[in-house]
Amino acid sequence: MIVKHIDAPEICCDEIWEDAYNRFETPEQEIFKFTKRLRRLGSDDIDRDARVIELFCGRGNGLVALSRMGFGNVEGVDLSLSLLQQYRGNSTLHLADCRQLPFDNESVDLAIVQGGLHHLPSLPDDLKSCFAETARVLRPQGQFWIVEPWMTPFLKWAHRITDHPIVRRCYARGDALATMTEREAKTYYRWLGCGDEILKTLNQQFVTRRQRIAWGKWEWVGMAKQRISASNHADNLKAAPEKFAD
Repeated sequence: MIVKHIDAPEICCDEIWEDAYNRFETPEQEIFKFTKRLRRLGSDDIDRDARVIELFCGRGNGLVALSRMGFGNVEGVDLSLSLLQQYRGNSTLHLADCRQLPFDNESVDLAIVQGGLHHLPSLPDDLKSCFAETARVLRPQGQFWIVEPWMTPFLKWAHRITDHPIVRRCYARGDALATMTEREAKTYYRWLGCGDEILKTLNQQFVTRRQRIAWGKWEWVGMAKQRISASNHADNLKAAPEKFAD
């Protein structure tokens, strides 16, 4: 079921990007990737009755992964109606803007973003709106999980290799990745170029619990500052964030 909160949905992706995305990995491969990632982020410790929302959920393969892991109260949010219509599952979908979420205050236990923030057109303003809205809807002790591309030596190397003409001719998945990067270059490289500003903006609203930067990805787990009790808040601010176990 798709609940429409806006009258004019955005067109997310052009045909060339769509074709490259479909060549890069199958839905089952993406679901497997999401499942492994969510477990690393801490899904085994989350109550299966928790209300979980995935922001920028796209086609909904992250929702499928969550459902297969036993979560029964899962919802997705995206601006693209065409992407939401590709979802095959029982979760409720919201055609809505993640900068203006259609949820009540303190109504969500876990909010997840897997590769959507780097598509935001205006940084840091859009990021501030998205973070503020996420903090607003989280319940006390609710968590926010983020997975996004991050500029690392590996990612620089991957870009150079996959963009080489010989590699693009001989390695279909590498060509698909290079094509997707080309089609979203404006927002993608803007995101990769302002890591310090992203972290500064995030820290205005959230306290970091754990984070991991490796293989061109940033994985982050935290809680909204205003959702943490005063007694716990000071301890959280003093404690150094943990790293994920590999």
